[in-house]
Amino acid sequence: MAESAGSVMLARSAMNRAATEGQRPAGRPVRGARRISAALAGLAASTRHELLTFDDPVASAGFAIPEPFLELAGACMRAAVERAEEVRRIVPRHALPRLGEGLRLPGRARLAEAIPFKMIVVDRTVAAVPLDLELLYNGLLLIRDPVVVQALVRTHHACWTAAEELTSAAPPPPPPRDLPPQLRPVLDALLSGVTDETAATRLGVSARTYSRRVGELMAALGTTSRFRAGAEAARRGWV
Repeated sequence: MAESAGSVMLARSAMNRAATEGQRPAGRPVRGARRISAALAGLAASTRHELLTFDDPVASAGFAIPEPFLELAGACMRAAVERAEEVRRIVPRHALPRLGEGLRLPGRARLAEAIPFKMIVVDRTVAAVPLDLELLYNGLLLIRDPVVVQALVRTHHACWTAAEELTSAAPPPPPPRDLPPQLRPVLDALLSGVTDETAATRLGVSARTYSRRVGELMAALGTTSRFRAGAEAARRGWV
């Protein structure tokens, strides 16, 4: 536990040092549900080799967080877990009774008495930490500084060593249905968080045509909610 606490202090010190001494900040703050959703979808899409997380599935209980956002965040996490070759999740003991299907996610998970903060690290190159260290919905810091990312990886390793094994690997899910190719630019625009007017301009179509294509995408995903569309696209592996 002493090694774990020391690594947490190392991570926080590295973040502060990179922010105050470097020519660029330690990370980029992301705020607002649409931009946070786009950032999470981007992390899921970029995952290739390794996913490390401090995850508290019940941290949002008691907060007025829209259900579509929670569904999208969960879908992005599942998509990232299914893509990674190596998955290591650390969850706090108090969340055990409410883990549910999370226990059947691919990869490995371990149980700790507590986690220092919520965190996602993808391929040891990019990390996301809540601005308040608790809830992604309140904003996140997207970190690409290699010193800070390495400090977060070491923090996770120290906590992983001290944690209790929880699950074993689960069989991979069935392959998802393909996204119609003409709707790929629409989905990308939807997940980027830009306005419909900006998206239409980027795609070189009229606002009416873009709106019609968004409707086609929603129909393909079986939803009328843009938040739910992102969640369903992530669940199918389209992002």
